[in-house]
Amino acid sequence: MLLSFFLATVLAATSAQAGYEYPHDITNKISLLRTKSGAGVSFVDEEWCLSWRFGIETNNLVDWAMYPEECEGYIWRYMLGCQYEKDSKVVTEEAYEYAKNLNLPYDGKIHVWVFDIDETALTNLNHFIPKHGFRAKPSNNEHALEESPALPATLELYKKLGTLGIKVVFLSLRTEDLRTDTENNLRNVGYETWEKVILRPDSNYAGTSLEFKSGQRKKLEESKYRIVGNIGDQWSDLLGTNSGLRTFKLPNPIYHVN
Repeated sequence: MLLSFFLATVLAATSAQAGYEYPHDITNKISLLRTKSGAGVSFVDEEWCLSWRFGIETNNLVDWAMYPEECEGYIWRYMLGCQYEKDSKVVTEEAYEYAKNLNLPYDGKIHVWVFDIDETALTNLNHFIPKHGFRAKPSNNEHALEESPALPATLELYKKLGTLGIKVVFLSLRTEDLRTDTENNLRNVGYETWEKVILRPDSNYAGTSLEFKSGQRKKLEESKYRIVGNIGDQWSDLLGTNSGLRTFKLPNPIYHVN
């Protein structure tokens, strides 16, 4: 509930300050009981939208970029209501239970946990909802133009990992020219220290997210690090090589990154 209250407050303030005008009132979006489709003469089966979301979160539906347009009302209610926050908290609590029971060898390796940034460490709803609604996929660098709040469940996990002596590596598709803004944002919302922040060298990188992140994790493990955990909102954050001893998938039914 804290996240939903915060987002409602921030979204209202952001729209007023920046001159954005929502196509529909957010409160009405959340309170809709059913979602109309087409010309408004039929109603979408919300259980189908829930099943579609289950399919993407389990990586059974892989060929998609944005959620089905007829599920827009469902997505609004999921993200801005309490369920998104609850689902995120279940993931991070399980991650901590796993972490605190690790029995790792002391062989000179530094134990690290890889965190994605956008929609993982930080939530960017207060940026791209006023500008685009949920139907436009944000660019990799768009989020860094303004400060984003921490996703509360992830920030809590970050703090708990610190008490276990596990260091954090942030790994993101944001580009190197946004390092200062990104690191300032992380510090300002509670991610005070880290082992590394790894960003793309420039926007001309032609590979996929999966290729880039796999390659960077491989470099980590070929040096002095052991990846004991890995958390992200995209399957491309977690699949591929050198993914860590265990991975944890946060929900993101808005957009898909290969």
